Amino acid sequence: MILDCKSLRFKVVDWLLIALAVLPLVGIIVLKILFAPPTEGISISGALVYFTIPMPLQDLPITEAQINSVAVVLFILFFCLFLTHGIAVRPNTKRQLVAEWIVETCRNLVLDNMGPFFSGFAPFIAAIMAISGVSSLLSLLGLFPPTSDLNIVGGWAILVFILITYYKLKGGLWSYVKGFLEPIPILLPLNILGEIATPVSMTFRHYGNVLSGSVIAVLIGAALTGASNLLLGWLPGFLGEIPLLRIGIPAVLSLYFDIFSGCLQAFIFAMLTMLNVSNGFSEEDYQRRLQKNAEKQKKKEIKKSK
Repeated sequence: MILDCKSLRFKVVDWLLIALAVLPLVGIIVLKILFAPPTEGISISGALVYFTIPMPLQDLPITEAQINSVAVVLFILFFCLFLTHGIAVRPNTKRQLVAEWIVETCRNLVLDNMGPFFSGFAPFIAAIMAISGVSSLLSLLGLFPPTSDLNIVGGWAILVFILITYYKLKGGLWSYVKGFLEPIPILLPLNILGEIATPVSMTFRHYGNVLSGSVIAVLIGAALTGASNLLLGWLPGFLGEIPLLRIGIPAVLSLYFDIFSGCLQAFIFAMLTMLNVSNGFSEEDYQRRLQKNAEKQKKKEIKKSK
């Protein structure tokens, strides 16, 4: 079925998808305005706690980081639906060219770093980069980036650690255990620590870089305000009250701290995910295990036939 990109129905669906993508961002901005307490001077704090759900063991706080994460996922979902709306065998819209470029780039990235066996990882890697990148870019809207919350990034790292362990176990349980005894059994404690260090290092690398950028941006903004009051406070009337030195300079700094650094950390997290998963998987052990299972199955079938 070929859709007419110029039809009214097509345009209405387009605007609806755009509205559904923007609406979650507008919602978290409104929540920020309603719940953020008034502050004076420098204020560096964690995510706001909107409300708490009573639980048997420990109460569950619903924080700004969690709500913003859901908003980011909804934004990406509807934006992807917008990109793929009206997709055809032969591209007839610029958005389809953009969508195909994104797919091909992620697919080639996975093939180059993980190999053909992991070609199905392309959507997962694309999702990691998109969620991480958009989450960090929320700071441009004055919102709390979920990547500045240790719990959010730690959850991603635990998910990656589960994938790493899963693919290590594909080579067999003994192969997985034997990896802790190499090159010599006496290194078992160090190998165990090294295994645990993988999600910890991924968490703190991503979290620390994004959080430090946010803190530095706030400190520079406060310093520029003080410098403006000190140097230009003698100007008459309201001109002396305007922090003129904050005009333009923070915007230039945000090109690095908010945009470049945030996108770079998303790419690094995705690269570490690909390398840790692919390097932990032994394809030789996996193929050997498949061959043994096939031989066992064949012997069972022969016994049943007799």
